[in-house]
Amino acid sequence: MKKAHQKYTAEQIKVLEGLEGVRKRPAMYIGSTGKEGLHHLVYEVVDNSVDEALAGFCKNILVQINKDGSVSVEDDGRGIPVDIHPTLKIPAVQVALTKLHAGGKFDKKSYVISGGLHGVGISCVNALSKKLVVEIKRDGNIYSQEYSRGKPVTKLKIIGKCGQETGTKITFWPDETIFSTTSFDFKVLENRFREISFLNAGLKIVLKDESKNRQVVLHSQGGLIEFVKWINKSKETLHKPIYFKREVDNNIVEIAIQYNTSYKESIFGFVNTINTIEGGTHVSGFKTALTRVINDYAKKKGILKNGSLTGEDVREGLVAIINLRITNPQFEGQTKTKLGNSEIKGIIDSIVTSALSEYFEENPAIAKKITAKAMESAKARLAAKRAKELVRRKNAFSVGGLPGKLSDCSRKKAENTELYLVEGESAGGSAKQARNKEFQAILPLKGKILNVEKSSSSKALSSEEIMNIITAIGTGVGDSFNIKKLRYNRIIIMTDADVDGEHIKTLLLTFFYRFMPQLIENGNVYIALPPLYRVRKGKDYYVYTDEELKKTLEKVGGNASVTRFKGLGEMNPSQLWETTMNPSTRRLKKVFIEDAVEADRTFSMLMGDDVQGRREFIAENAKEANLDI
Repeated sequence: MKKAHQKYTAEQIKVLEGLEGVRKRPAMYIGSTGKEGLHHLVYEVVDNSVDEALAGFCKNILVQINKDGSVSVEDDGRGIPVDIHPTLKIPAVQVALTKLHAGGKFDKKSYVISGGLHGVGISCVNALSKKLVVEIKRDGNIYSQEYSRGKPVTKLKIIGKCGQETGTKITFWPDETIFSTTSFDFKVLENRFREISFLNAGLKIVLKDESKNRQVVLHSQGGLIEFVKWINKSKETLHKPIYFKREVDNNIVEIAIQYNTSYKESIFGFVNTINTIEGGTHVSGFKTALTRVINDYAKKKGILKNGSLTGEDVREGLVAIINLRITNPQFEGQTKTKLGNSEIKGIIDSIVTSALSEYFEENPAIAKKITAKAMESAKARLAAKRAKELVRRKNAFSVGGLPGKLSDCSRKKAENTELYLVEGESAGGSAKQARNKEFQAILPLKGKILNVEKSSSSKALSSEEIMNIITAIGTGVGDSFNIKKLRYNRIIIMTDADVDGEHIKTLLLTFFYRFMPQLIENGNVYIALPPLYRVRKGKDYYVYTDEELKKTLEKVGGNASVTRFKGLGEMNPSQLWETTMNPSTRRLKKVFIEDAVEADRTFSMLMGDDVQGRREFIAENAKEANLDI
């Protein structure tokens, strides 16, 4: 296959426009100029290699973090074309690297299916790198060219011979004048490439870190079946994975399903190996079909005599992977987090209805287990509804149906308002005195809230503390969630800087991730960072880390008095305001989901029954003492 190159030459490189604006507005193209955007550069380069794999020309990808701060991505695909472009009269590789909407993705003969939809990937990486070197093995020669900030520094030249080998190697040095950090995180890259290896059975990705002498080989022959098993590793499952694959009008649909005994649903949609964390028409079609098939089966077998099971009922304990490969994906935004193709919903609905109905008929024991799980969920849902009403009647709510413990702000619109979820009544009292009443609301919590990872929805929604949080936020949960009803622009978790405080923080993050993930995706959830120490010498210095303490003590000299804050309650209102609540001086961390699959597994392991997994995670991450979601 490689020898023929399947007519992949300069003629297939279609051009729409140049590189203007990428360096001026990088976030438009890669999402941010922080850690997320930096890693997006690597994904863009790797996506091109994966596209070669999807086209059947690449089996191996090597990604290496080099000692000099650069990253190299090498594949054994066909190699980017090097012949002269017919209209631009420059080598095709130079066109791909310097023109924004240029690439083989627009020529359907070269790539029927690709993740690099818009053709902006490699040129964006080039524009945002202080240096980039491309090496191509093709037609018996090794070609090389160097670029700087999107512009060629050298001409394309032959630097050696390669025999029958083909492939592309891109090495780039991110521009520190663009990015707030240029340090790559091995674990973040490993998580992303593990997903890619599961989604492309047989593809081998080797990830190396030269400076730390680390290496992982990511390779899966079992594909999606191994993927759902891996996600369910720390959970008790009800059955072996259900897997089916269909092709309709050049669209390839691959789905794996496995239920576990937990109460949470985990559905992950991928389009051309891109994780669509916001879902889209493929996920909607799957959900609709799943609900219909289980309802039809339950009614047909006489298990369900009255009413119908809801979507939430049938998805409780579900882990599902939807891997879609389509020729013309329409994503909402360049970061490609939501699929918009309207025709896909019907295609997925039809495929899932047919395949799952057939599976249920052939495997009645598994079908009955899944239906029984959904029936139990329906009973719990109705119990939760009654419990919710009971909680509302029992609690003395203030005017407007808000929790009595909530000290609301005077500003009525959500814009620029904040809700502090504060650990303990004592700290809550200080926070109420410290706050700016115009835009800051305080909701004190009675210590540790319920662990929702190990509780059914009915139990969680019967908890007074959880109901108080849900009521104060105003959006509702689950299928009834409505972001337009959000009462505060920022939800800020404020706990003590000790072990109990970290536990409460994790419990609250678990609650938000499982019941209101849209708030995290929308950037509404924050963590307040109270100071660990007060250094007093002439005046007060508030210090937030042990490393910062050393620097502060060096700065102020000897005979300084150091106080270690054990909790928020030890600070008086003015100190609490100055250090943790004043927008001009405080420190906040925004919570975001870096990798949805890994976040799901981490919460299951941290808050579930996997003791060994939890020990290993704590041992590995103890030095950082920071849960990065």
